[in-house]
Formats: sequence, structure tokens, C-alpha cells
Amino acid sequence: MTTRIAIDCMGGDHGPSVTVPAAVSFLASHPAAHLILVGQEDALRPLLGAEAGNARLRVVHASEVVGMDESVALALRNKKDSSMRVAINLVKAGEADACVSAGNTGALMAISRFVLKMLPGIDRPAICTALPTARGHTHMLDLGANVDCGPEHLLQFGIMGAMLVEAMEHKERPTVGILNIGEEEIKGNEVVKAAADLLRASGLNFIGNVEGDGIYKGEADVIVCDGFVGNVVLKASEGLAQMLSGALKSEFRRNALTTLAALIALPVLNRFRQRFDHRRHNGAILLGLKGISVKSHGSADVLAFTHAIARAYDAAENKALDRIAARMGQLNAAQLTMGETA
Repeated sequence: MTTRIAIDCMGGDHGPSVTVPAAVSFLASHPAAHLILVGQEDALRPLLGAEAGNARLRVVHASEVVGMDESVALALRNKKDSSMRVAINLVKAGEADACVSAGNTGALMAISRFVLKMLPGIDRPAICTALPTARGHTHMLDLGANVDCGPEHLLQFGIMGAMLVEAMEHKERPTVGILNIGEEEIKGNEVVKAAADLLRASGLNFIGNVEGDGIYKGEADVIVCDGFVGNVVLKASEGLAQMLSGALKSEFRRNALTTLAALIALPVLNRFRQRFDHRRHNGAILLGLKGISVKSHGSADVLAFTHAIARAYDAAENKALDRIAARMGQLNAAQLTMGETA
């Protein structure tokens, strides 16, 4: 079956100058994919070049653009023909299997939730992305959609994250941990401890608490936390990576001897950079919706945005939402049975 991805080409810091070349690059490496480029047609078509006649690529005109700093309420209520809204509408209408945007995160969350609605049994959508670790990568959620969460929300995040990994990585019973300030069960605030109890009884492969250093050790396939903590961890990690990268470059440029050392070490440095390149992990899925909506980093370059498109494609190809919906259906049925028994 053909997988179709709608792309908000006007979103992000760079707009069509990044999104259109990324779409062309993605098509070249995914011969079965079809893309729908959404945006101001006169800005998109000149960038397509020889791909303008590609049968696997369609342009859909949208007259408006949601600004990166624009009010969420304004984007939701007044810009119904924005490239972001039209791309999401295509998913709702069944014309696309997923959408990707590098635009305003708050607006994407609000419009996606309003248009696509929530899966049964899910109270709130959560932002989930893959982070590099010593063992490969881990999936972490929530990364900013929900600042305040109750135990039941963290349970839902755990289920959604585990089902996503099962679907996209074909891994049976992925391990799930909850981010905490210690490994002992008595550690943490009341919400985290209550959520751990729910996760322990959920049937997931729950391994208990994971401390901050355990994220990058790869202690769990899925790490659950509220959006406040998750976003702080994500931004701190990005800042640390940038600082270390800058410091390393500075040290290698210190004098002729260190520059020579850099040239000798170049193959190792290149492999290291590729292994931990954040661009290759770009693309956060808004889980919990009745459709796949993927958020790319706003400053993404062509390589990073190509990976965000691939993330949406893989989620659609592997029926990630179907697996989440099925597991939530089992949980809801079990809760209903328990309620009737009581």
C-alpha cells in the first residue's frame, strides 16, 4: 500500500528552502512513498526543478502561514488556510497517512488535537522522540506538551511509547522506565510513585525508576516523564552537546600541533559526530491522536528535515497508531471488567 506524507512546507525557520529539497531527497531514497507539499504554490514550484513532473509528488496550495512566534489561538481560529492546517486536514480526510511540520510547536499541537481528535482512552497527546544513547537510542515522552501530569497520564505515555517502539522497531516487550531522582521505589514525588505503581501493574515490561544519567546509558527503551521535566532534559542535553562540540573545535584549533592532531583523528571524529548527530534523530511524534503528526525542529536543515519525514513515514508504514489504539482498548476493557467485579 502507498504511504502518503503531507508536508507543511512553509513552517520552520527556513521554510521552503529546506523543506522542498528535503522532500526531493526523501523521495529519491523511498521509491514507494508519495509526498504532498503544502504551501504557497508560487514559492514551492520553482524549487522543485526536474522533480516538478514527478508523479509521486503533489503540490497543494495554502494561502496562509503560521508564524513561529504567532499566538496559538490566532493560528487555530483565524488561519484556517495555513499550510499547517491544510496538511493536518489532509490526514483527517484520509488523503495523507501522516503530516510533518517544522512550524510553531504550540500551534501544531493545538491544531492537530482540534482536527484529528484523541484516540479512545488517551486524555492528552504527548511529544515523543528518539534520543541517542550508549546502546543505540531510547524513546522519551513527554517532551513539553503537558507541564502538569497525573499518574494516569504517565501510564498512558508509557503505553504509547512502548507500542510505538514495538511497531517501528519490531521489538517485543520493550523496556519502560520512569524518570526519577533515584532508583529506589520510595524515591520521587507522589505523582511519580503512583505512576510507577500503575506502570508496574499495566503488563508493560516496566523496569522501575531511571535516573537522569540512565537516559544516555540506554537503561530503557522508553522513558516516561511529564512535559516540564522532559523539555528541561531535552534542552539541557542539546545545550551540553553544543557546548562540548564548540569546546572540542576550539581545542583542536589552538595551535599547529593540535590542528595536526585533529587531522589524524578526523575519521574517528566524523564517526563520533555521525553517531550522535541530533539531526539524525529529528522528528518528534505527537502521540495519542487519531492521526500521525510529526514535529521537526524549527531550525532543521535539509538532512534533519529529511529524517523527520522518514520518521512520519515509518510510523505510518508500521501502523503505530493501530497498535496504540489496540493496547488502550485492552486496558479500557480490563478496567471496565474490574469495575463491574468490584
